[in-house]
Amino acid sequence: MSRAQSEVIVVGAGLAGLVAATELANAGRSVTIVDQEPEQNLGAQAFWSLGGLFLVDSPEQRRMGIRDSYELARGDWLGSAGFDRPEDYWPRAWAEAYLAFAAGEKRGWLRAMGHRLFPVVGWAERGGWSATSHGNSVPRFHITWGTGPGVVEPFEKRGREAERDGRIRFLWRHRVDRLIVTNGAVTGIAGTILEPSAALRGAESSRTSVGDFELHAQAVIVASGGIGGDHDLVRRDWPARLGPAPKFMVSGVPKHVDGRMLAITESAGGRIINRDRMWHYTEGLRNWNPVWQNHGIRILPGPSSIWLDATGKRLPAPFFPGYDTLGTLQHILSTGYDYSWFILNQSIIRKEFALSGSEQNPDLTGRDWRLTARRAVGRRATGPVEAFKENGEDFVVANSLDELVRGMNRIAGNDLLKLGGIERQIVARDLQMTNPYGKDLQVIGIQNARRSMGDKLIRTARPHRILDPAHGPLIAVKLNILTRKTLGGLETDLSARVLGNDGQPVPGLYAVGEAAGFGGGGMHGYRALEGTFLGGCLFSGRVAGRAAAAAIA
Repeated sequence: MSRAQSEVIVVGAGLAGLVAATELANAGRSVTIVDQEPEQNLGAQAFWSLGGLFLVDSPEQRRMGIRDSYELARGDWLGSAGFDRPEDYWPRAWAEAYLAFAAGEKRGWLRAMGHRLFPVVGWAERGGWSATSHGNSVPRFHITWGTGPGVVEPFEKRGREAERDGRIRFLWRHRVDRLIVTNGAVTGIAGTILEPSAALRGAESSRTSVGDFELHAQAVIVASGGIGGDHDLVRRDWPARLGPAPKFMVSGVPKHVDGRMLAITESAGGRIINRDRMWHYTEGLRNWNPVWQNHGIRILPGPSSIWLDATGKRLPAPFFPGYDTLGTLQHILSTGYDYSWFILNQSIIRKEFALSGSEQNPDLTGRDWRLTARRAVGRRATGPVEAFKENGEDFVVANSLDELVRGMNRIAGNDLLKLGGIERQIVARDLQMTNPYGKDLQVIGIQNARRSMGDKLIRTARPHRILDPAHGPLIAVKLNILTRKTLGGLETDLSARVLGNDGQPVPGLYAVGEAAGFGGGGMHGYRALEGTFLGGCLFSGRVAGRAAAAAIA
């Protein structure tokens, strides 16, 4: 059995864990980072992300004529979160603290480490309800120049420098099986050493044991992520308010995002709250070139595709592409089916389809301005989108609506979709495009989107009729439910200390990132505003690292 000593142990080498560890090392503390996966998974889920960050009243917003403020963002956040439980005390406190961070030093703190932003600000989660309910009133989605790897990069660099200086040590293939508790305080970890693995980043790795280990420290920070890779756990915690749990889902995270450390931390005295709050997407594609088991990719859609349920009925307002993720999820599941459809054309897919993930955006990830500029010209979508259109099993491409509907029924394995009903809905929608005004709320939303410079430039197609042959061919996409984020988690105070069932901190125990519901046990409440998951990892990791550095002797 291996034994080692350091002042602080961080469980998990994802973004939140890296931030916490580098803040500790910067304060002169010695840190050991353990992770059950091999070294090639450094950065974990953040590496795979698009790198979107929620910022308030940023220079990028102001340059685009977007008027934002802390007060407006706070109203949007609280209207989306819907805090309504006694246990929302700390989640709400974390939300307030994070909003101040996002409107304050977040951008400057990152920029000082070399982080840079793509200049066009995106508009995610537009809401579509009232001014006091869910949604971003203005564009706030800032994409990292370099996507997810560009977010991880500054902290990986700091971590490697600290490793060379002896302040941080990485122990890969060390799976934690229990927290060591001494006289009520967490004083270390114990677990299994797994055999070395050359598995590609994100791919399933071996669980063969080659030994045991035990590590001791003055504090342990849990940064192990959520449960999205274990569909049984997702279904166990699935809230009835969203409808029946889907029978089929694709995985937006690798299999090792398994929730083990949540149960282990709970058994050591930590309290988990808001288990029923979760964030899953409705626009999931089965990856034609998968990295992990049941690998799903999310479409980040612009506002123009017509959205139909499994029976061919158009989704009601405000369930339009990019407006209300969980509201749309609830509506889809209320139909008795766990999938839905987009119908669009080549002009829409060229301008409005982006795929979430660093590997699906080689221009942004590679910081290639010339390749990025091609998004604004030509008839073709980005290379990865065109590859999905050609190879993805969820895509149908056709020159007529009749051919398209037959292809959709073939993919679904049924005959639920009827040409006549679908044609009537699309023709009625198309008639609304003959004027710059009308009664169709989705069309009104398209016109509103194009008032935003960013949407007009690269995210919203010029208004046109879907059935206009000049904009063809027609395209249909079968959309699956895609697992992603755990919004609840370990309850923490504003120093990221894990609280027990008595409401008091468990000595020596901290939690960050998704394991802590991104702060407090669920700082998003019921709904998120996007760009806030990576931000929650950054903020909670920073808080925990600084708090633990100050607390230990």
